[in-house]
Amino acid sequence: MDPLRIGIVKFLNTVPLVEGLDKISRLSLVPAPPSRLSDMLVAQTADLALVSIIDAALAASPLAMLSCGMIGCDGPTLTVRVFSSIPLDQITTLHGDTDSHTSIALARIVLLRAFDRRVKIEPFDTSGSRSRESDWPEALLLIGDKVITSGPPLHRFAYQLDLGEAWKKLTGLPFVYALWMCRSADLENPDSHSAIRLAETLLDRQLRHNLTRLDRIIQDRAAEFRWPPDLARQYLGDLLRYQVGDNERMAVARFFEEALSCGILTPEQVARVRWA
Repeated sequence: MDPLRIGIVKFLNTVPLVEGLDKISRLSLVPAPPSRLSDMLVAQTADLALVSIIDAALAASPLAMLSCGMIGCDGPTLTVRVFSSIPLDQITTLHGDTDSHTSIALARIVLLRAFDRRVKIEPFDTSGSRSRESDWPEALLLIGDKVITSGPPLHRFAYQLDLGEAWKKLTGLPFVYALWMCRSADLENPDSHSAIRLAETLLDRQLRHNLTRLDRIIQDRAAEFRWPPDLARQYLGDLLRYQVGDNERMAVARFFEEALSCGILTPEQVARVRWA
């Protein structure tokens, strides 16, 4: 049997989910930016992937959410952050990190619910060099390691908003940014269904193992991602959540309710969302 292709992201926050998977012969890792992973499932260049949750509604063909691991938080996230040089209740245009799908939707929800701002989103390519302050927009959303390792000049942005913390204040719930997902059609075929269930077991087992040795993993990997070890330990050990429980399922449902209510998704799109 060919190895199952697992689409992954190379951010520090994915390390507890993916560390050690490359040593499992039944799995083959395929790295990509977060925004491309759902397309890889649709194109069948990956069999499972760590997909931004909004893509369960937006993907070109139906996907199914799995319960064997996630990236989430229950309060501050640290690396999903709005930076603004004007008060948050005055933002009209938000430049959004092109790596992100769910975080852009979350920013729209939070700014509307908490600050009564229905913002326009402009794509913001984070790959370019910005040596001058004027290279940075008035308000932007950044996600991932770049918030820590190559973030904007903080003196330019007097106003910041951690979206995980803002969501918690609004709803009292954790937030789920990404989940392992597969193609829904693969769950209907007995052969591919068995392979998906095997992969779920392997991913869940590896996550549980990694959480028991998190300090060692951080010690070994923080420098690779250019994170200070103490901050990486706080980030992975205290702020982020990786296991899917009842509260996380409630949070996913609430996110889709809010996205529908705010006009980000249509009823038809939300109706496509399913758990395996």
